[in-house]
Amino acid sequence: MNKKLNTIKILNLTFTLTLTLLSLTGCYEHFPLKQDISRTQNKFLNQDSIEVKFPELVKGKITLMAMVYTHCPDICPMTTHNMQLAESKLSEKELDKVRFVVITFDPNRDKPEVLKKYGEIRDINFSRWNFLTGDEQNTKEVMLKFDVKAVPADSSYDADGNLSYYIIHTDRISLIDQDGVLRKNYVGSIADVNEIVNDIKYLLE
Repeated sequence: MNKKLNTIKILNLTFTLTLTLLSLTGCYEHFPLKQDISRTQNKFLNQDSIEVKFPELVKGKITLMAMVYTHCPDICPMTTHNMQLAESKLSEKELDKVRFVVITFDPNRDKPEVLKKYGEIRDINFSRWNFLTGDEQNTKEVMLKFDVKAVPADSSYDADGNLSYYIIHTDRISLIDQDGVLRKNYVGSIADVNEIVNDIKYLLE
């Protein structure tokens, strides 16, 4: 009898440990990436010219992040729009735990006031969104961290003598979990919004 009870106890313990391991690893099996991006902090100015550190400003929140530039004629507006669509498909309760971050890789032209206007014309809710601009070093460090490339192209001068140029760049939205771990990347301008929303909901479970 004692031998039988011990066997049952061992089986129960094994089952419990298995469930615990599954609960701990399930999130990582669901997502293709597991890159901790919270170890280093980079300084930026937000759309209100307030200095912040990224990713510290979204600590404890699920975050959708993209790198864009405001003079972009196509990819960047579509990327921002897809992030907004994802936002619109989440409940207010869910949105309490989600943040949206847009960082420019064109800080020479994208000053805080420019980013603010970029957000305002899109009716952005700045209580959940941060538009960030920084110096060359901080910008490049974040680009390297997220493997984002950006190369100026087709430059010209306008009638006032101001340099105008477009940028060839990586098209991406990144999903960061509550622990500051990069979990997944999407092709920003053509992202499946429902996929993004489902992934966010998965992290909220």
